[in-house]
Amino acid sequence: MADSTYASPPGGLPAQAALHTGRAVFTEAYALIPHGVMRDIVTSYLPHWDQTRAWIIARPMSGFSETFSQYIMEVMPGGGSTQPEPNPEVEGVLFVVEGQASLTVDGKSHLLKPGGYAFLPPGCVWTLFNKGQVPTRFHWVRKRYEAVPGIEAPTAFVANEQDEPIIWMPGTDSRWGTTRFVDPTDLRHDMHVNIVTLEPGAVIPFEETHVMEHGLYVLEGKAVYRLNRDWVEVEAGDFMWLRAFCPQACYAGPGRFRYLLYKDVNRHAKLPF
Repeated sequence: MADSTYASPPGGLPAQAALHTGRAVFTEAYALIPHGVMRDIVTSYLPHWDQTRAWIIARPMSGFSETFSQYIMEVMPGGGSTQPEPNPEVEGVLFVVEGQASLTVDGKSHLLKPGGYAFLPPGCVWTLFNKGQVPTRFHWVRKRYEAVPGIEAPTAFVANEQDEPIIWMPGTDSRWGTTRFVDPTDLRHDMHVNIVTLEPGAVIPFEETHVMEHGLYVLEGKAVYRLNRDWVEVEAGDFMWLRAFCPQACYAGPGRFRYLLYKDVNRHAKLPF
């Protein structure tokens, strides 16, 4: 595949002379957090993580994310955690965008470089450290796993998106496709974290309106994205949250447009009692 780039938060603070011309918006059906919002002043610190801070860009709350949380973690050289996940019922995905992460999962060691991907099932034992000389940044997507009687829990695995094929949508002339890390028919998994690629000028040619909640972090490029009733300009480093059934479509810009996509899958809709 073509050389890939990976956006990450700018950090720092805007100059005092900067104007409030950002694109941040929070609506009943979607939210857009532009990359310029992800500054030092909005970071958080987490228990049992040393020399580490996080941009928390999605969390379960009324009118926002219902099924997942998503952090962008920044681990300084020498930092990390021996107790990263506090809840044994929670699964996670890590996706590295900058630096290197030394990951140990159930006693096995892995070095994750940019594009590195790790799935961490509920209850697994893992640690992560930055043993390099520059900061490490990675996405951490967390979801409470929904166990199903008779279906075993998924197992941990590590991959790199550079080694995985793009599965192109039929009839798109290899212009719109998805890099999948999990077989969509594998019912052990109740979430997918994939990478969607649109080549220059490609489109999502209809307004997708379906049950999956979405989190989209733009890794590369720019596009005009349909979010409910609005067409919104997005670019590398922006994050979008879409509630279930929020209409969405896309026109890619002049360069390759790619985003990291979360969605909940493979489980019955919850019904009130």
